[in-house]
Amino acid sequence: MNIGQLARRAGVPIDTVRYYERQQLLPTAARSAGGYRIFGEQDLRRLRFIRRAKALGFGLEEIAELLALSDQHQHDMGSVRDTARTRLRDIEQRMNELQRMHAALSQLVEACPGHGALVHCPILAALTEDGE
Repeated sequence: MNIGQLARRAGVPIDTVRYYERQQLLPTAARSAGGYRIFGEQDLRRLRFIRRAKALGFGLEEIAELLALSDQHQHDMGSVRDTARTRLRDIEQRMNELQRMHAALSQLVEACPGHGALVHCPILAALTEDGE
């Protein structure tokens, strides 16, 4: 299949395929006599793997590690779990931070009357205060 067909079947833009090729997440494609890239089903499976891993929040380095581990079926998969566990902790940390931000901003929104002089706006006051 050509690059357009691969991109369509994987649900990504063509530029994404090229980018992943440059990042060596996808192997360099074989070329036809006319110079067009030729991809196979393995490339499609790999591209879908990358897309799903990105959707779970994995970065490109982590995806490269997961792909390398995926290619080594005979090895212990404990490192796959460790990588996923690390990503899960990062997500939990971000969620906690977002919940903290949500609570703080909710308090400011509730304290703001929504009218009157900007001098008395609790939101602006909180943003301009010195210190923590």
